[in-house]
Amino acid sequence: MNTPLSVDLNCDLGESFGAYRIGNDDQILPYVTSANIACGFHAGDPGVMRKTVQLCLQHNVAIGAHPGLPDLVGFGRRNMAVSAEEVYDMVIYQIGALQAFVQAEGGTLHHVKPHGALYNMAATDVKLAEAIAEAVYKVKPEALLYGLAGSELIKAANRLNLVAANEVFADRTYQQDGTLTSRRQPDAFITDPDKAASQVLLMVQEGKVQSQQGTDINIQADTICIHGDGPHALEFARHIQETLQREGIALATPKVQRP
Repeated sequence: MNTPLSVDLNCDLGESFGAYRIGNDDQILPYVTSANIACGFHAGDPGVMRKTVQLCLQHNVAIGAHPGLPDLVGFGRRNMAVSAEEVYDMVIYQIGALQAFVQAEGGTLHHVKPHGALYNMAATDVKLAEAIAEAVYKVKPEALLYGLAGSELIKAANRLNLVAANEVFADRTYQQDGTLTSRRQPDAFITDPDKAASQVLLMVQEGKVQSQQGTDINIQADTICIHGDGPHALEFARHIQETLQREGIALATPKVQRP
């Protein structure tokens, strides 16, 4: 008997701060199985972190830290000239902040997923990837590390015997080398829910995604990301969940074997 397919559906949440409200966290949570909570550097603040942790626990959604670069104005999506040592320190700092709120609310930190520019930089930079993986290993070695499928971050996690979850994107396009199309490009985003759902099914069922160059590339889909700050985030989450369920694909947090 074939083992039924299952996949995690994650969303970046807790990205409001101060007087600014970003995303529809309480509405999206019923459709996802794990959440990546901003830790105050690119977005989020202490009150938002606490409330988002509480919401995740209410909805039985796995909680992850979402550390980013210290760039509120750029929402953590601008590259910065940071050293591996700086990345190590800032990731430990942010994991520790969220883990304190999780512990205070009686929960467990499930995973860590870097945000934005830090995520993309670590996908191709070995030293930055190793700094992030080392930070997770030192603080919470049983936590999963979410990273771009097949990237240097996944390889760094494997070298430290961390559980790595290969992440794919429902609303982003891919280049032939497996990286995401730059947000500066007009074809970086998928705005049609049906097209996004088709890409998700191809990745989950066949382990492939079509690049912008028109060729299929191999990809492993352990977890699917939906951006919580996107204008169609709620519609995407609902549509993708329904599509996966219709295809008999279970939604569950990643169960990835240690390397």
